[in-house]
Amino acid sequence: MIQEYIDFFSNHLMLTAAWVGIAVLLVTTLVQSKLSGVKTVNVQEATLLINRQNAIVVDVRSADDYKKGHIVNAKNITVSQIEEGKLAGIENHKDTPIILVCESGTRSSGAASKLAKAGFTQVSNLLAGMGGWQSANLPITKK
Repeated sequence: MIQEYIDFFSNHLMLTAAWVGIAVLLVTTLVQSKLSGVKTVNVQEATLLINRQNAIVVDVRSADDYKKGHIVNAKNITVSQIEEGKLAGIENHKDTPIILVCESGTRSSGAASKLAKAGFTQVSNLLAGMGGWQSANLPITKK
């Protein structure tokens, strides 16, 4: 039985290397997400945090994208502002739930990690970002 695995691996080196690479990336991603202090939330969990725990929504998209439509009461603090430590409006809320949002959930994930490193204790990233929010037909505003 083990000999069959060895034969398969030796006959399919590229496939084996790809599988090992994917497994390493998966494990690395899981470990990093657990250690970063950032939780990923879906739109239902986000609405519960907003409605029950007064979570602050931080939209990390550009000012132009923010103006085209954002979650009600969201603060617009771009990724570059977070990287520079310019946290106007949230600097005194290190223990308040904070949900970071971008268009797809990718850029906000990195920004969320930076906030966690800066001492924010309840940082979440919105899974699928504004695209997911709008797909769920949840309200946005342009004000």
